[in-house]
Formats: sequence, C-alpha cells, structure tokens
Amino acid sequence: MTVGPVVAISPGRVRGFWRGEPGAGGSAAFLGIPFAQAPVGDLRFGAPVPPEPWKGVRDALEYGATAQRGDPGDTLIPEPSVPGEATLNVNVFTPAPGGHDAALPVLVWIHGGGFVSGSPASPWYDGRAFNRDGVVTVSVSYRLGFDGFGHIAGAPSNRAVRDWIAALEWVRDNIAAFGGDPGRVTIAGQSAGGGAVLTLLGIPAAQHLFHSAWALSGAIADVPAERARTLSAKLAHLAGVAPTRAGFAAATEATLHALQGKAAVADSSGRLAEVRSLLADGLSWGPEIDGDLITQPTISSLCSGVGASKPLVLGSVDDEFTMLTDHVKRALGLVPASLALGQLGVPRERARTYLAGNAAQRRRGTAALLGRYVTDVVFRATVVKVADARADAPTWVYRFSWPSPARGWALHCLDVPFWFDCLDDPHVAGIAGADPPRRLAEAVHGAAAAFVRGDDPGWMPWSRVPGITRVFGGEASRPDVIADGYASVRALV
Repeated sequence: MTVGPVVAISPGRVRGFWRGEPGAGGSAAFLGIPFAQAPVGDLRFGAPVPPEPWKGVRDALEYGATAQRGDPGDTLIPEPSVPGEATLNVNVFTPAPGGHDAALPVLVWIHGGGFVSGSPASPWYDGRAFNRDGVVTVSVSYRLGFDGFGHIAGAPSNRAVRDWIAALEWVRDNIAAFGGDPGRVTIAGQSAGGGAVLTLLGIPAAQHLFHSAWALSGAIADVPAERARTLSAKLAHLAGVAPTRAGFAAATEATLHALQGKAAVADSSGRLAEVRSLLADGLSWGPEIDGDLITQPTISSLCSGVGASKPLVLGSVDDEFTMLTDHVKRALGLVPASLALGQLGVPRERARTYLAGNAAQRRRGTAALLGRYVTDVVFRATVVKVADARADAPTWVYRFSWPSPARGWALHCLDVPFWFDCLDDPHVAGIAGADPPRRLAEAVHGAAAAFVRGDDPGWMPWSRVPGITRVFGGEASRPDVIADGYASVRALV
C-alpha cells in the first residue's frame, strides 16, 4: 500500500490510503472522518455539534462507528455495523486528494435501511468507480430510528435530518481539500436514502448545500406531527419513562432500540395488519412534519416550487417488494386478486382500476399482483407524484426492469451495485446471480456519472414530455425509452 496522502481540513489534518497508484487511475480513501461530535452524554438527542479540533495527523484508515448496532442479519446490501459512540462521520473517496484546484464534481451518498438500519460502511458504497470517472464521492452516516427521528419534548426535532444537513455543511467547508468543488454537489441515495434526498430537495433551508439530486427507489416518510408524538408516547410507556428528553435519556440506547419496533407495530396483531398499517400510514420512524425544519409534506413542498432549480433523476425497480409475497404464492393460488386487495383495505373502485392497469402482472398470479401493489404504493407511485409535482423543473425518470436470475424479480436494492458499478464485489452474486450484465452496469453507472458531472443523463426529461421513461432492462446497447413508463400506477396517484 502506497504511503497515505494527508490533507488539511477545518478541524485538523487527516491521513487516508491509496488503492492503486496515485495519478494512474488510483483512488484515495479517507474513512471515518467526524463531521460532528459523538451524540452521547449531554449531546444525546441534541442537534449535531461540529467536531473538536485535533492536533497532529488523524488516521482515517477504517470506517467509523455506525448508528446501526449489532449483526443486521442477511440483508440485500452488505452494510456492516461498526461499534463505537462517534457515529456521525463521513467517508471520502477521491482521485485527487489535496488537489484544491481540481474542482471535481462531488457525489454525496445517503444510505437506506427504512430509517432504522443501514450503514455507510458498505463495500458497495465505495466510490472508486465514480473516482475513475472524475467524481469525488462521500458517504455519510446519520442517527437512526427513534434516536434520529423520534419526537421528544425539549429536544430538537428531526435530528437525523439535521445530521444530513450538517454532513452537507462539512462537505461545503472541506471537500475542496479532497479535490472536490463545493459548488457542484449531487446528493443521492436509495430506499430511505432516496427518501432522504427527496426530503432535502423539499426543505428550503437545505437548498444552498447541493445543486442536483438522484433518488433511487425513494421512500418518503413525512410522519405527521401527531403520529410522531403518539409513537414516542407509546415508546416511553413501553420503556417506563416520561416522554421528555430527560425521561428518554434515563433509558439506555439498547432499551429504546429494542422497543422502537414494538412501538411502531399496529395495535392489532398479525402480518396482514402490519402491511395494512404500512400502506395506510407509511413508515413509523422517519422525517417528521415538525412545522420547523419541515413545514409541509414533501410532495406539497415540491409542488410549491421548492427545489425547482435543481435537476433531479428518480426511479425505481419494477418489483421492489414482490419477493416478499413469493412464500404465499401457493396459498394465494386460488384467491381472486380483487379479494386479496380488499383484504389489504383497498377500496373496490380503486382495486378495479388498478387491476385493469396491471393485467400483465395479474396473469402472474395473485401473490405477484400483491407484491407489485405494495411496491407501487410505497415506491413507484412516489416517482410519478414527485415528477408531476415538479412540473417543468428539470426531471428525468427511469425504471430498472432487469429481473435477477438469482431472485426472479427486479427487486429492491438490485440496482445499487449497477449504479456504483461494483459487480465484482463478492456479495453481488447473492442478489444478481453469478454473471450480471456488465453492459447494464455501464449504462446505469454511466448515466449517473454523467449527471453528477453536470451533463444530461442520456434521455428525454419527464419535465419536457410527461410520462417518458428510460428503462434499464438488460444488454441493449441503445437506450430503451418508452412513452409512459409508469402508466400502471396511475390509479394510485
């Protein structure tokens, strides 16, 4: 390993390490750099506070502590947990450390995980492919679950959103030292990370911190204030503490983490009740419409023109959650799709219209239809709502439609290793099979790199021709663009 580069940033100097040869296609990594102090002690449940300066050179050779605790089990994206208290950190990947005059475009990545899990320490989020294409890449951490999003009397709301903003402020103030241009920052993320991107796009106070955005399978929370208070009161009751900052501070992190899932479950038991609650109410822990940082739902904010000056690319995979209904395929074999949708609480007329627009999926069986419906409510309808809300603001829409031979569907998270062009990572085979198409990665990653550099991603924008959609579906060398790529979700919009 070549002697590591050292760069000077606001709080002090940091040492990274090279992968490959400097100046010959190599990429330098700086891991676990704090953008805020550890959120413990008096800072627990507080807004992020800038890190204390340090003397000498600080090694940035290993990933920092993550807000995700323990072994997350078998996940679609490898996102390891790293123990420790200093969970607010960034990882920087750059081809030009110390290159203050390089002024390269910057990509800031926000990980997913339903706002309750996930980690920036994934090998898939390594920015080496973007570095190869002249893009400095930063992955950021943030507080999760109740710690990051729960309503607490006497504490700042939306602490994790404030973490995202603090990380972007760190990028603004320090990325030039890594060869990046603070005036050309693209934010991107997948799933809850994509929801974070859309949330930030709709926050007036965050507009000066980035210039464009890409949301992969964005899941917007927009938790109403009343629901946020109810969830926190329920958690306090389960923990046996007062629903105040002092009360929650009396409970250990492990206690609240163990109980936050129970607090979020619908009072009526059973898997069906949980699904109905998700479809009706959305995610439990996530950005809250607090009347302060977030004053209105994201779609309403975008519709009012917030973020309209910023180019946006967004899309989803075709069957985000259909894999989850595969295990009930036989049980639902003789159940009419209309009856099954009724069990999910779908009104009869809405079900009729939805079924008419999804005849092809319906022919694959009721289980497949239900999986697609949940996918559409949580993800794909959001794509249309956001694109429509932005009107003539520059917006490009895509679908990722290549079905994994290992999983049978174009499923949740499948697009991520293509987007990062990291198909050689050994974890990819588990979700994409042994031989995922390289040309598809070239197409997806190529569009992303071009967009971050400030170019057109390669197809006609929805804002010019509403409905037009780029379909990433396989080995095709020419872009597959269709007139109304999300027509099947119109019944839900």
